[in-house]
Amino acid sequence: MPHVTVTRRLRFNAAHRVHNPELSDEENRRLFGKCNNPNWHGHNYVLEVSVAGEIDPRTGYVVDLGELARLVEREFVDRVDHKNLNLDVAFMQGVNPTSENIVVQAWRVIEPHVAPARLTRLRLWETENNYVEYEGA
Repeated sequence: MPHVTVTRRLRFNAAHRVHNPELSDEENRRLFGKCNNPNWHGHNYVLEVSVAGEIDPRTGYVVDLGELARLVEREFVDRVDHKNLNLDVAFMQGVNPTSENIVVQAWRVIEPHVAPARLTRLRLWETENNYVEYEGA
């Protein structure tokens, strides 16, 4: 059977402050600029979730994309949407919420639930010009 990769796009809004408590306030401002605003700032994120697997001969699908969307909404989006990533999200506690760290944490909460398909890539758009990708450890 052929292996195919399918991708679903989901959106969420969240606030954060990029800040490393081990650095001085001055160093944080220098490194992170306006992203270090102590009063937070937010983004309209887009998360692309790609899974791969064999095409099911009965359905013609690798995975039902509607079911994949519901899974990602339940395990990730519902937990971060309209939240402060620094304060409100348990799996982000103690993690500096850069896009790089957010996408790795997203992988950790989504990946265990996609079987029998295999999570192959997450792409997180922070702005229309900036995104990060993660393909697992």
